[in-house]
Amino acid sequence: MGAKSAVPACADGAVGGLLADAAEADRERTAALVGRTRPGRRCEEDGEEPWFLADAVHPPEGTVCALSVPGLDLVCDRDVMIGRPSRLPAHLVAAGRGRRLCLHAVHSGGDRPAFALWEDGRLVRSLSLSPDEGVIEDIGDRLPFERAYWDGRHPVRPDAPDAEPYALPFHPLDLKERALLEFFGFHLEGCAGGEDVPEPVVDVFGTRLWGYRISG
Repeated sequence: MGAKSAVPACADGAVGGLLADAAEADRERTAALVGRTRPGRRCEEDGEEPWFLADAVHPPEGTVCALSVPGLDLVCDRDVMIGRPSRLPAHLVAAGRGRRLCLHAVHSGGDRPAFALWEDGRLVRSLSLSPDEGVIEDIGDRLPFERAYWDGRHPVRPDAPDAEPYALPFHPLDLKERALLEFFGFHLEGCAGGEDVPEPVVDVFGTRLWGYRISG
């Protein structure tokens, strides 16, 4: 386990619903989107077939994968894998004014998730944590889907009776998959939580993004 991600998305509504209807990115809109998110850089199509969303969420170094359709702009870019989501570059936050901006980033072997939500350019929620460092950033009210985790309803079971208690009331991998599902309508490694977990609405192998090489 430990799938990585680096995904911000701006949307006029629920990202999952818009993404579910976007089987393939609009090529011209997407090229313009990548240019806006990487100002001053050279962006060229990678010459490959469109990327499956499952593979695009954490693209190779020097590659950005993106999708733009009416109502939704989504980018997969390693540059957004920051430890404190509240420090997302200002030009990306500005792109979310009048819209909803969601960020989901997971790195360091997948055990360090970070996610954030802006509404009309205002930061509503930001969380970053890991079992080694604890809570790195915790801004805003906890979102409804988080509460069961913080309340201890999804604890990490000890490996042995005399094992030290886990550093957090839940495993970060569990919360990161749930956040991905709530924000974007899909998960990558399964999502535990019982009957309160919604079904994915996005087909990660049916949704495709264009890839771009970034230089300069």
